[in-house]
Amino acid sequence: MIGRGIDQILPQPCDPILHEDYVRSATDYVQLAEAANGPIPRGVDPAYIWSATLDEFARMRPDARIINLETSITRNEDYASKGINYRISPENAVCLKAAAIDCCVLGNNHVLDWGRRGLLDTLAALDRLHIKSTGAGKNLAEASAPAVLDIAGGRCLLVFSLACVTSGVPRGWAATSRLAGINLVTEISEKAASRIADDIGRLRRADDLVVVSVHWGPNWGYEIPEAQRRFAHALIDRANVSVIHGHSSHHPKAIEVYRDRLILYGCGDFLNDYEGISGYEKFRDDLTLMYFADLAPEGNLTALELVPLQIRNFRLVRPAQEDVGWMHQTLDRECRKFGGTVALHESCLTLSW
Repeated sequence: MIGRGIDQILPQPCDPILHEDYVRSATDYVQLAEAANGPIPRGVDPAYIWSATLDEFARMRPDARIINLETSITRNEDYASKGINYRISPENAVCLKAAAIDCCVLGNNHVLDWGRRGLLDTLAALDRLHIKSTGAGKNLAEASAPAVLDIAGGRCLLVFSLACVTSGVPRGWAATSRLAGINLVTEISEKAASRIADDIGRLRRADDLVVVSVHWGPNWGYEIPEAQRRFAHALIDRANVSVIHGHSSHHPKAIEVYRDRLILYGCGDFLNDYEGISGYEKFRDDLTLMYFADLAPEGNLTALELVPLQIRNFRLVRPAQEDVGWMHQTLDRECRKFGGTVALHESCLTLSW
C-alpha cells in the first residue's frame, strides 16, 4: 500500500487531496506517523521505503518477487466514491524497481480507487517499468490472464490473480469483454474453484508452476472461513496449484500446508501508511512478514522462511527481538490449528508441517 501518505514522502507526489471522512489530505497521514515515531524525511530516495527488505532479497536471491499492489498508479482526479482512495504518482512508482519487483497482482479493492482511467494509467506505468501484472486489465481476457515469469531451469511460473467481493470490491469493478476492470469472483465456492482450475489447465504447460493470488475476506481477525479452506484445497486438488497467496487482512494470518502445497490465508500488509492510527493495536499491523517459499521441481513446498520486519517512519526496519517473539507466538498459535508449527531461529521464523 505505497499510495497516499507514502507517496507524499517520495520525490514527485500526487496532489494530496483526499475524499475521506477521516482526513482531507494525504499529508495528514505523514503527520500522524511523525507524531507516533518521529520525523520522516521528504523527497526520499525510492529505495528508502524498502530499507531492510533489500538486505533480505540480497541474502535469499529469490527467483520471483511477487507483491499485491494495493494502490492505483495515476494522477487522475476522478475518484471512486468508496471512502478511501489510494494512489501513487507514475513518477514515484519507480520505487517498485528499487526493490526489483517482478510481478504486481492487481486483483484487489484499491486498484480502481481513481476510476478506470486510473486503472489504465496503472497498467501503462507497470508496462513502462517492465513489471508483469495480473488480475486487472483492459477487458476480462486481460484481467484473467496470468503473469508469466521465467524462473530457474528454463521453467515458467504462472501467477493468476483474482478478487472476491468479501474483501469489499465493488461488483461494478468487474472486467467485462468491453470494459476495463478486475478479475472478480462473486463467491468463494468449489464451483468457482472448478471453473478457475479449468482455466489454469488450458493455459499451463506440463512443467509450469502455478501461484493463485486471492484478495478475500475482511481486514481484521484471525478466523479462516471454511469456504476459503475448501476453495484453496479444490484449486490444489484440481489444478495442481503450488501456492495460494491470500491477502486482504492487515495482519498475517494462519498458514496451512495441504498435500505439500502452501496456503497463505492472509499475508498481512507489507507496507502501509497506518502509523499513528489507533483502533486495532492488538493485531500489531506494524509488524510485517516476508515470505520465502522454496518449491521442489514438481511444485511441492520444501521450506518456508518468514522474515519479520516493522513499518516505522514509512519504511521497513528490523523489529526488536520482543516484537519478533510476539510474531512467533501469534503465528505459531494460528498455524497449529492447521497442523503446522512455527520455530524461531535468531530473527527469522520457519514453518514445519
